[in-house]
Amino acid sequence: MNPNEDRAQIEALFRNLVRAHAEHDADAIVEAYAEDAIVYSLAPPLGRRGRDREGVAGWLQSWEGPVLLDARDTELEMSGELAFMSGLSRMRGHQAGQDRDIWYRSTVCLRKQEGRWFIVCDHASVPFYMDGSWRAAVDLEP
Repeated sequence: MNPNEDRAQIEALFRNLVRAHAEHDADAIVEAYAEDAIVYSLAPPLGRRGRDREGVAGWLQSWEGPVLLDARDTELEMSGELAFMSGLSRMRGHQAGQDRDIWYRSTVCLRKQEGRWFIVCDHASVPFYMDGSWRAAVDLEP
């Protein structure tokens, strides 16, 4: 096991996800996940297990043009066949006739299986305002 090679493979996986979102490639997005992955996405329900190609494809179709992803303040930690990445993510594009631009928190856990890295847990979240309104704080920027 070569840590530099593993890091390069994980970074390539995330670059491929950025490209796949921009190109609306649902298959490439889903293939980054293990078959039994746990996903806590921004969309309901609270969580799910497994790949959801139809859901991803339907969501991508709701965007007019590319879905642009960026990240900052990311940290990648690796130990053997497990790794996790955490940081701030940005998603932007045009959806439902409106420009969308949102920052959110991301933690992604990966496992190396049969020589390839897969996402086994994906957790995205936004904070909420603690002023009694319970509104999601989607207007925050780093």
